[in-house]
Amino acid sequence: MDENRYIHQHLAELVEESRKSFTYVPYCYDQSDVFFRKAVRRYQRFGFDQFQILHLDRPSTKDHVKHCLSADVIYLAGGNTFYMLHHLKKSGLFGMFQEYSRRGGILAGLSAGAIIMTPRIDLAGTPEYDADDNEIGLRNLRGLNLVDFEFFPHFRNSKRFIDSLSKYSLTRKNPVYALKDGGGVIVNERRKTFIGDAWIFWKGDCTRL
Repeated sequence: MDENRYIHQHLAELVEESRKSFTYVPYCYDQSDVFFRKAVRRYQRFGFDQFQILHLDRPSTKDHVKHCLSADVIYLAGGNTFYMLHHLKKSGLFGMFQEYSRRGGILAGLSAGAIIMTPRIDLAGTPEYDADDNEIGLRNLRGLNLVDFEFFPHFRNSKRFIDSLSKYSLTRKNPVYALKDGGGVIVNERRKTFIGDAWIFWKGDCTRL
């Protein structure tokens, strides 16, 4: 059973058109065709019938980029957050995705893809026992800044995680929303809708929403 099925369904419901187009953005080129095919099979069940893949770490033609940016949904997949953000900026797509969102496009993210949409991606390296490796040596950790919070995926309601995120939140400018697998946040202008259980960490405090 797909534990993210409710997220997939809610994403599809955001698109009103009868024909739904979908751009899949993998974090890296390696084995991306395998994950792309899985995404196609998954979202075909929810009415999407046009799919294309846009690579960050491989060159694309201007026409292909333009076609991908015309999709109803652009989906940023999971993977290594540091690598993904580095190549998002290097490719020139960083500003294009921001503009796509400002124009009302639906930008969706899974794990690393969701973290990248926030003001900063520092959480990708936190906590140390459950962090992405910054092997690429990325220093500029500013994200797309499309929302007013930081995001922590794969949350587990344990003392270890709560203590780590509470400590992290002490020095942050924005609150941290943490969700378990299968959960997510839909942001429509200033309105936030939570799918599944959610926790907020702010100035050292933890509150279950």
